[in-house]
Amino acid sequence: MSLHRLTQIVMGVPNVEQTAAYYADFGLTPVGGSTGGTAAPQRSHTLSTIDGGEQLRIVHSSRRRLVELGVGADDPDDLDRVAASLARLDVPVHRTAGSVTAVDPGTEVLVRVELSARLRQTAAPAPLYNAPGTDVRLGHRAAGILREEPVRPRKLGHVVLGSTDQETSQRFFQEGLGFKVSDTVKGLAAFMRCSSDHHNVLVQQAPVAFLHHTSWQVDDVDEIGRGATAMLEADPDRHTWGLGRHYIGSNFFWYLKDPAGTFSEYYSDLDCIVDDALWKPGVFEGMKSLYAWGPPPPPSFLAPEDLAALMTGAHAPTE
Repeated sequence: MSLHRLTQIVMGVPNVEQTAAYYADFGLTPVGGSTGGTAAPQRSHTLSTIDGGEQLRIVHSSRRRLVELGVGADDPDDLDRVAASLARLDVPVHRTAGSVTAVDPGTEVLVRVELSARLRQTAAPAPLYNAPGTDVRLGHRAAGILREEPVRPRKLGHVVLGSTDQETSQRFFQEGLGFKVSDTVKGLAAFMRCSSDHHNVLVQQAPVAFLHHTSWQVDDVDEIGRGATAMLEADPDRHTWGLGRHYIGSNFFWYLKDPAGTFSEYYSDLDCIVDDALWKPGVFEGMKSLYAWGPPPPPSFLAPEDLAALMTGAHAPTE
């Protein structure tokens, strides 16, 4: 696949400082400090993951939203292909030597396909699990309970976007950019990938364009639990949904909520698709599309509490 990963997202929020502090607690590493002087609307923060580098930039916006989504491509021929495909969809395109940018009308997100090096990840040590008839960890405690260092996400995995025109958004990503569909929820959503990950973008039908959640890879389920526990010890109101395991994508998950109202997910053990011929996309409906096990999702996860305010254009207070 000529596209190979998500490079960076730009998240717009009314409360830049509070939101940046949240993601630092979440385990992302701040890069420098605020920029643009003292006026709140000009402030921005950049944070990085261990393997993906500078993958989150937080800027001021009157409402929470995904401003920009970066997608990595291998070479200029890939950019030419994307530009031509978007033009066939009558989508306005801006082409530079190193990127192609276009706005998806359904999600209102500026997508930047850019020349970028492929992600190289150092393998995490495989955890040793004792199982019936297979005792592989002998004479010592599980490594997961002995870890003391803070949890640090390895990379940005995916984003979930609400679209006022899901079919148009799916065509934008699939036919325009070259994403591949891994699974769909009938009449509602498409899980799409630009890498070997099961999905990098999920676009779902919504009454207003908005950012539902971002998802960040950690080493294993112990890191999910440790990360969420530390976040909740600092502020129990951050909890949204988890621990559980998704059916679509198969990953373990735990969702928290940032100060702007966007959910953030720790995940591990996501399905990997390296041969398209060996993967058959499924069509799902009902609760099976959400999770295989775990607590049921709260109503606020399915319909965020600020959805009505986003629809009416009501603005959250700024810092």
